[in-house]
Amino acid sequence: MTQAFFNSIAQHSLPASAPPEALDSFDIRTSVLAKSALVESHESESLMQRRGGTLSTDVSIEKKSVLEIDPGLECERIERSIRDAVGMKLRRRGVVLGVSGGIDSSVSVVLAARALGHDRVTAILMPERESSPASLELGHAACHIAGVAPEVVDITPMLEAFGCYRRRDVAISRVLPAFRPGDRFKITIANDVAESDRVNHFHVVASLSARAGATAVARLPVDIYLEVVAATNLKQRVRKTVEYTAADASNRAVLGTPNLLEHALGFFVRGGDGLADLKPIAHLYKSQVFALGRFLGLPASITGQIPTTDTYSLPQSQQEFYFGLPYATLDLVLWCYMHQVSTTRASEITAMTPAAVERVYRDIDLKRRVASRLDGSALVVEGETSVLLSAKEANP
Repeated sequence: MTQAFFNSIAQHSLPASAPPEALDSFDIRTSVLAKSALVESHESESLMQRRGGTLSTDVSIEKKSVLEIDPGLECERIERSIRDAVGMKLRRRGVVLGVSGGIDSSVSVVLAARALGHDRVTAILMPERESSPASLELGHAACHIAGVAPEVVDITPMLEAFGCYRRRDVAISRVLPAFRPGDRFKITIANDVAESDRVNHFHVVASLSARAGATAVARLPVDIYLEVVAATNLKQRVRKTVEYTAADASNRAVLGTPNLLEHALGFFVRGGDGLADLKPIAHLYKSQVFALGRFLGLPASITGQIPTTDTYSLPQSQQEFYFGLPYATLDLVLWCYMHQVSTTRASEITAMTPAAVERVYRDIDLKRRVASRLDGSALVVEGETSVLLSAKEANP
């Protein structure tokens, strides 16, 4: 990411414990909005335009520098943005966020506590029966660094009431008849995004108790894949319900924790982890979030972990479930994509072949279309509502 987004930082910082109601407003062009505009402007460009071999903007594209940021400066800027959003724009008394123990939520809870004071941050750990025990431990560790005493809400009973596990198990048993409730499983992308021109499809990988724990793999037809995902998406939606219930009860805002890869490429659930009142790190590449985590003093158990979904009962990385590439590589390719770097030049930056870059560019195009649908407002029929919305947009 370039340094251009840092130009509007105010000169004097306020105490981290200053109450939001007393915070002065400041003129800052938040990088979330700037990055969103950048993405939308580039979506109108075709892949053919990106193949031209030239850059549309004057940017440095040295592999070791394009994603480098000043962690201290960026933390200060995000903290100012959080204070401004909570105290001046949203007019809330603090924030509520779910903390999973992953790098994104861990960085977010520390930044929120630094920005608002630990007493204005409600952190909620929400395990369920298939969560990794390590997630709870890491969540506690992150909250300890932030100086926040977390609440723990086991969402298993809620998920059982919604039929999350039952509906999912029934769907999986249609392709793996030996699959039993309680058997561990995960879903993986079948193809290498960069190395295959085939349309992506998914496999279910399960450890079958009926076969002494033997691993079985089966391709998921689209209808069964959708049933499994719909059922497991309940985990994200229930967590968000818990967060908004706590926020409503204390006049606080819900803080979302997606990074740029997740936010821009649609790795979130509509009405679930994609829902929030503010998203303070949605402009940061995953590599940059890890850099902030190290700067903020998070333990190596958090800053050194491989990003996981912690959604299915077998261990599963985000790479094998959705992104198809290691986050460090995808960060670079996405940066090239968003800056309209040719596939030839991008291949030099990423150490991939031009053909592989082209395939990932196409995959990013597809994921961006998915993201825009997931993150968009509800459609309304033309009438008084649309007139009011138009007036609001014209006079924000």
